[in-house]
Parts: sequence; structure tokens; C-alpha cells
Amino acid sequence: MVICEQRGKPARSRYQLMETGYLAAGLPYSRCELYPETGRTHQLRIHCQHFGHPILGCDLYGADESPSLPRLMLHASKLAFIHPLSGIALTFDCPPAF
Repeated sequence: MVICEQRGKPARSRYQLMETGYLAAGLPYSRCELYPETGRTHQLRIHCQHFGHPILGCDLYGADESPSLPRLMLHASKLAFIHPLSGIALTFDCPPAF
């Protein structure tokens, strides 16, 4: 996967900083809520890495000094959509376990 300035499609994400702190290994972290406004593949991972704050546990765009983690520290805490058959608005909430 690469970013193509000439033929690539635009991607836009918003974020909100929720908290900052330090991991047990002494590495700083920031917990953010990310809002992808477009649906491009890997856009949240790429945007975070581009701004110098890769998502912890990211094997594609993460930092070399990132601690070994059991999973990507990216979690969809809320999904909302209109059901394609019933037309009913559905919302699912699931707080992150980390």
C-alpha cells in the first residue's frame, strides 16, 4: 500500500484527544477518539503514522520502539448504520478493554 498523490483518493479523519500517560515500559501514549470521515483502507493507521503518532501494535505503520502488544490498539467503540432491508437505524456501543 502506498499513498499516490496523483491518482489516490482523498481521505479525511478527525480526532479528539481523550487522555495521555505512560505505559509500564515508560513510553508515552495518547488515547484518542478517531473519526474517519471517508472510508479508505488503513486511513486511520496512515494518518496517525503521518503525524508521528502511530497506533500502538500496528504491524504495518507502527514505530520500531513500540512495545510488543497482543493486538492493534484500535477499537471500534461505536458503530451506527441503517439496516439495508428493514431501514431501521441501528447503533452498537462497545467500550474498549484497554
